[in-house]
Amino acid sequence: MAQSGAVIGTAAKEEQALSTVNAQAEEPGEAVGVRTIAVPASIEMVSVLGPRDGFLKMLESGLGAEILVRGNKITLTGLPAEVDLAARVFTELITIVRTGQGLSSEAVERVLTMESADSAVRPSEVLTQNIVSNRGRTIRPKTLNQKRYVDAIDRHTVTFGVGPAGTGKTYLAMAKAVHALQSKQVNRIILTRPAIEAGERLGFLPGTLADKIDPYLRPLYDALHDMLDPDRVPKLLTSGVIEVAPLAYMRGRTLNDAFIVLDEAQNTSPEQMKMFLTRLGFGSKIVVTGDVTQVDLPGGQASGLRQVQGILDGLEDIAFCQLTSHDVVRHRLVGRIVAAYERYDSEHQRPPGTRR
Repeated sequence: MAQSGAVIGTAAKEEQALSTVNAQAEEPGEAVGVRTIAVPASIEMVSVLGPRDGFLKMLESGLGAEILVRGNKITLTGLPAEVDLAARVFTELITIVRTGQGLSSEAVERVLTMESADSAVRPSEVLTQNIVSNRGRTIRPKTLNQKRYVDAIDRHTVTFGVGPAGTGKTYLAMAKAVHALQSKQVNRIILTRPAIEAGERLGFLPGTLADKIDPYLRPLYDALHDMLDPDRVPKLLTSGVIEVAPLAYMRGRTLNDAFIVLDEAQNTSPEQMKMFLTRLGFGSKIVVTGDVTQVDLPGGQASGLRQVQGILDGLEDIAFCQLTSHDVVRHRLVGRIVAAYERYDSEHQRPPGTRR
């Protein structure tokens, strides 16, 4: 993490060296700006432009400025605002490559989106923030809201991450939990979910109680295997260093020196939410995740996740983070599907919390 930030800081100092503005760019009355980006010789152009110029084609489509590449120089021509945006995008892409992290079409698209939104946070700061690495794979935030969510977890004892499927709420929370365990900030990880979906059908499933509830906890096990060596997971579960259990198992306990993640919190009742939050012990951290549009509680019962913000909002050391369809990091089509459902619900005035 520190190494990545240091590289970004160096790149920021060298930004003027990467970008030079010709005299005619900002003269009064001039409608055309020109800027030249010099890619450092240590960086191969294919790293910035993509295989078969795939990234370049995306940038040509997403930016208003005309892009001309000759050697290691990229010349941008167009309206001053368009040229400025294109220069910022290329500078961020070069900065990301300089950290040693390869670009992907998704990363290029996210840089375009973040720079177009004119955020005060640089995309390179978001896309190079490592949380945990395993087997050559690094987990990091991929959108500005995800970075804000991860930063909120660092700064607060209790953090709520609310948003639609695929926004990384649970995955990032679990990555932070694994990092906290590995860095000895906590002694154990506790992952929990309500088993509301099972309802009365739970008794008809074959096997022991553990066998019956396992399907509802399976997504948590899958995420663990992404973040830890597969042979370590059973040992950590057996020793109790990592505990994966239904929410009902939390009652009557005080959880000290633990990183606790409550997933699918929209399916908690207000009483269950209060019970869970009051399990917090010394040296512990809680992250609560859920999607208030996907409530499975029977009989129109109130969701504890929907109610809790009105109760706790404004309390010190508690953060509420909202993620949207723009933060979906699964297949790009998933984000479009979520956005389409949001438009449909708005147009047809679907009651909030109705299960799709």
